[in-house]
Amino acid sequence: MRGIFITMEGPDGAGKTTQINLLSEYLKEKGYEVLVTREPGGTVISEAIRALLLDPAHTEMKPETEMLLYASARAQLVHEVIGPAIESGKAVISDRFVDSSVVYQGIARGLGIDTVYAVNKPAIGDYQPDVTFLLDLPAETGIARKKEQAELDRMERETIEFHKKVAEGYRTLAERDPGRIFKVDATLPIEVICDMMKSRVSGLLRR
Repeated sequence: MRGIFITMEGPDGAGKTTQINLLSEYLKEKGYEVLVTREPGGTVISEAIRALLLDPAHTEMKPETEMLLYASARAQLVHEVIGPAIESGKAVISDRFVDSSVVYQGIARGLGIDTVYAVNKPAIGDYQPDVTFLLDLPAETGIARKKEQAELDRMERETIEFHKKVAEGYRTLAERDPGRIFKVDATLPIEVICDMMKSRVSGLLRR
């Protein structure tokens, strides 16, 4: 039996990790073996690419380089981890997926949505999320949260104007694909957000 594929998206500081952990426990209670992964990362090769992408020292990195590196890390993760897990019947939850590249590089960097999709087509093959949860949060709130948690990486250190484009870009994607992308107000209490996600996943499991 083919498993299910869930992705968690949103601006930096939206609270994705917390909701992923809660959703993972819910799926385990439903009898699923759960695999949680992240982008960029999730494999030895992808984690090495992650270090390149997020190193604050790499201020000279071009948007095209950034896009291709994210796609490369994603290709390795999909073919080595995500694809086999789905085919073996597991529930896969990924912290970010193609939508992140579409928003960060396609919209905020200005490379174009269609360009990012085309570059990522060989990276993801036929593996599309069954549902994507978008934690919608104002850019200012998200960055303020991140500054309280840890030192900011290269992407998190971008200007507030960039992060505003990211937040708005996610809303644009949600409007384009409402059947897959489930937008949730990330300022709501954690338990309320979790219950909304469980309800959506419950419907997915019934189907």
